[in-house]
Amino acid sequence: MTRTLPSTETRVPRDGGSLRDLYAAGAAAALVTAAVLIGRHIEDTDHTLRVDWPPLLASWGPHVGPGTPAAVLVGVAAVAYGPVLAARLRWRALLLTAWAASLAWTFSLALIDGWQRGVAVRLTTRYEYLQVIDRFDDIPGTLRDFTHHILLHSPDNWPAHVAGHPPASTLTFVLLDRIGLRGGGWAGTWCVTVGATACVAVLVTVRALAGEHLARRAAPFLVLAPAAVWMGTSADAYFSAVAAWSLALLALAVTRGSLAAAGASGLLFGLTCYLSYGLTLIALVAAAVLWLGRQEVRKRPMLPVVLLAGAAVVPTAFTLAGFDWWEAYRLLVTRYRQGAGGVRPYAYWVWANLACTVLMTGLATAAGLRRTGTVLLRRHSADRAGFRLAFLVTAALLALLVADLSGMSKAETERIWLPFALWLFPSCALLPRPRAWLAAQAALALLLNHLLRTGW
Repeated sequence: MTRTLPSTETRVPRDGGSLRDLYAAGAAAALVTAAVLIGRHIEDTDHTLRVDWPPLLASWGPHVGPGTPAAVLVGVAAVAYGPVLAARLRWRALLLTAWAASLAWTFSLALIDGWQRGVAVRLTTRYEYLQVIDRFDDIPGTLRDFTHHILLHSPDNWPAHVAGHPPASTLTFVLLDRIGLRGGGWAGTWCVTVGATACVAVLVTVRALAGEHLARRAAPFLVLAPAAVWMGTSADAYFSAVAAWSLALLALAVTRGSLAAAGASGLLFGLTCYLSYGLTLIALVAAAVLWLGRQEVRKRPMLPVVLLAGAAVVPTAFTLAGFDWWEAYRLLVTRYRQGAGGVRPYAYWVWANLACTVLMTGLATAAGLRRTGTVLLRRHSADRAGFRLAFLVTAALLALLVADLSGMSKAETERIWLPFALWLFPSCALLPRPRAWLAAQAALALLLNHLLRTGW
């Protein structure tokens, strides 16, 4: 029988805090405005930002496309019926509906740019994974030789995204090609379809750790995330799902005492670290999950043992195949400084990255994070569910801030930070009057996708 923590239900306050929510949203909007204006000035004078529409890697280009009617329809339907359906559907039906709605929202936004530009060619550009499929004919040999092609001056150096990630990311698309799912269309469809399951993983986690009531309130915000603009179509959507399911399985392990879930969680965490170097910071969120489920961990001391054993599988396999993660990361740092990362000013991006986060998470999340801080500071004993949710969200925010301060994420964070940003949306469960905030989220995503042409 499923057991969730905790047993008490959070009641969302309907008080003067709503005005403070608007202040938080206004401050977030001001941050974005400052990042746009200051960024435009820096780029026009120094040309060091290396983006066309700071702080986003995008260019101005108002347009509509075949996905426009569908995106508007999905957005309106989610605002009108999302909160009601989230409250009334049976739990498993809610998870399936959330996945389908997230898939529809992401695909419709991508198709505003049309099938070809919005999906089929995104992963085939000169920076992307599909450029090197034919170089993986001998997979073991390529893994042994992988680090020799990371630096810009090395012979046949890898494209930016291949060099910037451990080889499990590229191998995913190699394996899709091997089973007959060739080309950018299949690769894009894979990323969007798998990426849309991330919202389900977050819901499963929130339910296990903070109760079903808050998970249901968070569901429409996870579905209607402005981040979907970048979930479709990027490999980071796929990475986000793998990381999210690692945490979801860990949450189930510490609430059910399941060794199988702990092992599967570790396995996916190991894979996560070999999809993206920066996603090792998901360990901070995993630590929060373990802390929230510490009572069960004390009862079943084998849980962390099995978790670590599972986490060792993928690293061991790649190491035995000849790939050195630490050497590759060291070379990546050098490669990063050889390219745009060595030119982009840290003093701008260390705060402008947060403006990117506002654009992909929306003003509702800014207000939700304000309430998260309030819950953490008060820590009412009668609101254990709210505290647990706030603690989980804060861990994700901390991981994002560490990534920011590292200086290894200057620009393009609207895509790179998707795996962390997803865990900020549950803070919106603490907001009253969800429809108004949902409408703001949908409007932001539609405006971004219709006014800008995003790319990487």
